[in-house]
Amino acid sequence: MFEKAAVLFLYCETPVHAGTGTSLSIVDLPIQRERITGLPIVQASSLKGVLRAETLLILERRQDPKAEDKVRVLFGPETGQASAHAGCVSPHDARLLLFPIRSLVGVFAWATCPLVLERFKREMTAAGFSVNWDVTPLPANSQQAFVTQDSEIFADGKVVLEEFAFEAKIDDIAKQIAEWLAKIAFPQSDEYKPFRDWLPKRFVILPDDAFRDFTQMATEVITRIRLQPETKTVAEGALWSEEHLPSETLLYAPIFISKPLAPNADQLGLTDSGAVLRELSNLQIDRLQIGGDETVGRGIVKVRFVCPEDSQKS
Repeated sequence: MFEKAAVLFLYCETPVHAGTGTSLSIVDLPIQRERITGLPIVQASSLKGVLRAETLLILERRQDPKAEDKVRVLFGPETGQASAHAGCVSPHDARLLLFPIRSLVGVFAWATCPLVLERFKREMTAAGFSVNWDVTPLPANSQQAFVTQDSEIFADGKVVLEEFAFEAKIDDIAKQIAEWLAKIAFPQSDEYKPFRDWLPKRFVILPDDAFRDFTQMATEVITRIRLQPETKTVAEGALWSEEHLPSETLLYAPIFISKPLAPNADQLGLTDSGAVLRELSNLQIDRLQIGGDETVGRGIVKVRFVCPEDSQKS
């Protein structure tokens, strides 16, 4: 049974392609999505593998002689020895929280919807966080969009995202949510201060249906080719398209921790779930590279690892 929890926020600094393989749709290589809602995700298995590799790398850089043993305790042994014991760190799927959409004014907006916010609040509460805001209801078929008093993304009473217009409605709860996210979910390093300041001014809550449609039709699709080395022309069959989550997207992934099950956990100082949580927090992971296209600079995300105690201090 899980005893401790934290949340990993992932801010996309480059387009991110966490793919599902080939597809029969117009995009050859689509991104991972939830079956029911159709919203983008990064599956827990992908995230766990990246966290495992990064943890080992950080411990080895610190010249920890027990690096490999600690990784086995945290994430489980290698595939060939999987029956020995389970890992005690369980990341969940990274779900979408804020999606950037091109705006007629203000360049772009960070969009979300009541469904996403209510699910986020539910998962944060389950992880032990105190969430001091409630989502204002907004019908799925509404033509309204909630913005803050200081919003810079509407003009003449309209929010225009891509080619779709919504009636801008100022909502005090929207400002409260935006400021809470800027403090808890956004990276807190100095280079992100302008982004934290911009969030309340570019924050918009859309109807559920409209938000879903944007996440399906306004992702970044990149066409790629492979050249023949001899002729520098496109190789036969080597033209394909890839779907990416755009830069400035914000994802979140709850991480639940149970008591270590490895027989040597006590010897490594990982005596209980609290010690495991401290070990993860002390890693101070800064950035991760998730999904495909590593060699062309895709998949870089800025990481914020937050425990319930940390959010209460903020």
